[in-house]
Amino acid sequence: MDSIQKRNFSAFLLHALFLALTLNLIDVNTVVPNMLAEAGGTAVHMGILSAIMIGGTKLMQLVFAGMIVPLKKKKPALLLGVYIRVSALLVIGFFLRNLGGEAMWKVWTIILVMTVFSFSGAFANISYTDIMGKVIEPQRRKRLLMLKQLISSIGVIVSALLVKTILSLLSYPQSYSLLFLLAGLLLFLATSGFWMIVEPSGVAPVKSERKVNLKEFALVLKQDPNLRKYLFLINTSGVIVSTLPFFILYARQHFTVDGNLTGTFLLVQMVGALGANILLNFFSKSQQYQSLIYLFVIISALTPIVAFILPAIPLWYSLVFLFSGISFSISQILFAGILLEISTDENRAVYAGISGAGSIMQVVYPLLTGYLVTLVGFGMVFILTGIYILLGLRVAGTIQCGMGRPQRV
Repeated sequence: MDSIQKRNFSAFLLHALFLALTLNLIDVNTVVPNMLAEAGGTAVHMGILSAIMIGGTKLMQLVFAGMIVPLKKKKPALLLGVYIRVSALLVIGFFLRNLGGEAMWKVWTIILVMTVFSFSGAFANISYTDIMGKVIEPQRRKRLLMLKQLISSIGVIVSALLVKTILSLLSYPQSYSLLFLLAGLLLFLATSGFWMIVEPSGVAPVKSERKVNLKEFALVLKQDPNLRKYLFLINTSGVIVSTLPFFILYARQHFTVDGNLTGTFLLVQMVGALGANILLNFFSKSQQYQSLIYLFVIISALTPIVAFILPAIPLWYSLVFLFSGISFSISQILFAGILLEISTDENRAVYAGISGAGSIMQVVYPLLTGYLVTLVGFGMVFILTGIYILLGLRVAGTIQCGMGRPQRV
């Protein structure tokens, strides 16, 4: 059993490394916003894409949960979702290779293909969360999440340097085409980790549990206060994740953001993520997440405010991406970890679907931000965002996480 645990533990880490290299090449906070802007996209378009890639992806998890929950083994569904993502990256890579100047149809094509990429990720994530919960022992989960994030951060530093080099040497759109083609190849290699996983056959749920409907949604929320608090945190402080792409668009209003500077911002963001993970691995020994929630909320609230008050010059503005890297890195550990701890092996796929459906502000907030920016400007939107994020402090000290089983408070 111990050898299987080690194999599964290593499999998730191997996947994390290649996935980090992949996502950095198409970073949603720097590379994708600048690519969309180069194609002629506006703040409204960025709001739509952010809503789809972050919030829409979570909502689709509820739809996919009903398809995946009945499966005794989830690994085939996981691999299918990942291979669709690979195909989407290759398609957009070839599309960008022949992309000319600005045109709205090109902007919408990018949004459409990235939608396929994002939704297939939601499909894969249901299986991913369920498998991790089944094959990794509870006492090893937080350690795995910390190591995953640390390895990812190291990997993305390397890929950030590659992104900076490619964006500096090649012009648009060839530079972005190469990034997406490489991302497709690396994501394909990432599936090697999933093939290593030894997944035990689960017991097929009874018929009444095969579909997550609104009645069941309400019942689960009523029974588990930890899930309610988790959703509150995602819908308040969690909106920082869908706000990060707007920092590039704000910067473009004040100075020229070319490929080289985009690569620099990405590199600084990855330095912040790596620094955060080193510190978290060094200081965090407990299974409890309360202190991490406080840290996440405070840093997330400061990020948009810092973006507004800093001098509008590239050197100073790089600090925004340092903060965003720290915030995003903590969120990756926090949200995945809490979900694992408040759910059980029997209901984990359902909880993952419900957490996605309940993350409504991940969809609404970027759409609202894209619209409000055209009315009141980035400054006011960033200040209001910082204040809104602080609402997450309300539940920071009360979420109870207990070794994979929901706790009643």
